[in-house]
Amino acid sequence: MIGFIVAGLIIGALARLIKPGKQNLSILATLGLGLVGSVIGGLIATALGTGSIWELNVLGFILAVVAAVLLIGVAESLTGRKQINA
Repeated sequence: MIGFIVAGLIIGALARLIKPGKQNLSILATLGLGLVGSVIGGLIATALGTGSIWELNVLGFILAVVAAVLLIGVAESLTGRKQINA
């Protein structure tokens, strides 16, 4: 469980670094978007047959970061670039 949270923070932080511009996201919002991104990336990687959703693999990690970047974009568009409080 702790590993899942740490992975979510890392994925969320990487997504924020990749996404251009300044995001007004709290640490909890970054964690939440990273966790959701990691689940989405893991599910896609599992569907492609690269392993289980619970194991760390390169394709799943890359897909998780991409999903988190997209989620940050969606969150920004829904809030009108206001701060996201999670």
